[in-house]
Amino acid sequence: MARISVWTLLLVIGRQTVHSYNTQLHSSRRDWIKGVALTPFIATTSIASAATGPTDGNLPELPPEAVRSYLQYRIPLQTSSDFYIFELRELLEDINSWGEVGELFQANNNRGQGNPSRIEREFTNVFRILGLSMPPEYAEEMRDAQFAFERAMGKISKATAGVRRDLPVELDKSLVPTALEGWEEGRVALNSFFVILNNSTGLKEMRGIPPYGPNQKKEYGRSERRYLDLKKKVKLCQNRGGPTLSQAWGQLMVSGYLQDSCGIPDLDAYFYQ
Repeated sequence: MARISVWTLLLVIGRQTVHSYNTQLHSSRRDWIKGVALTPFIATTSIASAATGPTDGNLPELPPEAVRSYLQYRIPLQTSSDFYIFELRELLEDINSWGEVGELFQANNNRGQGNPSRIEREFTNVFRILGLSMPPEYAEEMRDAQFAFERAMGKISKATAGVRRDLPVELDKSLVPTALEGWEEGRVALNSFFVILNNSTGLKEMRGIPPYGPNQKKEYGRSERRYLDLKKKVKLCQNRGGPTLSQAWGQLMVSGYLQDSCGIPDLDAYFYQ
């Protein structure tokens, strides 16, 4: 059966946005060269008429590689933040769910491919990619936030390691508070990374997670219902597949057919909620 995660879907859509940015960048350079060949006035007009939104690639203070990384990973990373607030903490509060938590930290070395764990793939590796693409004044702070997040995840991984549903041994009562402490430290680190990322782009698009409390999800301002609906639609879509379709996922997602046929919501609208 073909399998596709929400993360994979968002990443492919992000690559489509990067392709649009590269096309825009190439066209802008070509138009600028033509303008220089005509008159200084036309050249100035060409530069001033650059696109004004992030989807148009207009992040003039950042190098092109940083723009590409941001456009590719902003929606997947925000959706990972949705997972962090809407799912991960609840999993940590219930020891019977710790088997699922353990899977988040398991790297898949099947056939020597060395695939990263979900936490690495959807959080720390993205932090690293974005940090390496950014100017030095932002990269160092991003690296510090990344390391803080990794330490927090290490605390969760250590506390939950080997624990699964109906384990026939008495568990240390301090394990749950320790795991939740790791979650809180991870929340702070994730928010720090988002603040730096927002400062680097000037767009203030990435939304951090408020402190835990009765109004946390309301203060977060993003819809848990829409997040769960997105997960559900992707799962329904993957169940329609098979080995043949799995080879064509990328083309279907880029073409927009996947969203249309499976009812997957518009991902830009999901991001800008």
